[in-house]
Amino acid sequence: MVRKLKYHEQKLLRRLELVSWEAAAGSLAEVKALRRYRLGRRGGYVHYKALARAKLYGLGLVSGRQSLSVCESLPAAAFCRRRLPCLLVKLRMAQNLRHAVTFVEQGHVRVGPEVVTDPAVLIPRSVEDFITWVDASRLRQKVLDYNQERDDYDLAA
Repeated sequence: MVRKLKYHEQKLLRRLELVSWEAAAGSLAEVKALRRYRLGRRGGYVHYKALARAKLYGLGLVSGRQSLSVCESLPAAAFCRRRLPCLLVKLRMAQNLRHAVTFVEQGHVRVGPEVVTDPAVLIPRSVEDFITWVDASRLRQKVLDYNQERDDYDLAA
């Protein structure tokens, strides 16, 4: 027989994943990747690890199309680097990942014609050139003012 848990014990246990506890115990690299790429949950990282076994040149994860041997050593961090906030930092549209995640969640960024509010979106190579600010974004207006490229027609509208 097991005694009933007290309220504070139940509250502490809500944050633990008892099912995957042993798998996460010894992986220091996994914890570092979760912090570095600001992933919300461990499940996303595990999913990226499962996808890392496939050849994905179109997403920009593999530099060449030569052989499948490169895919065997492909880390899950390669998927994390293709997330939208990481590409915003790479394109110098944000100073760091924390700001990039905030910009995406607030709806300041669009990929092609669509506004993206999910920071976990993976961006393929073919779409990477179409990452821009939303037209009505205050950040876009600030960038145009700084570069002295703001049009008088935009001021009237």
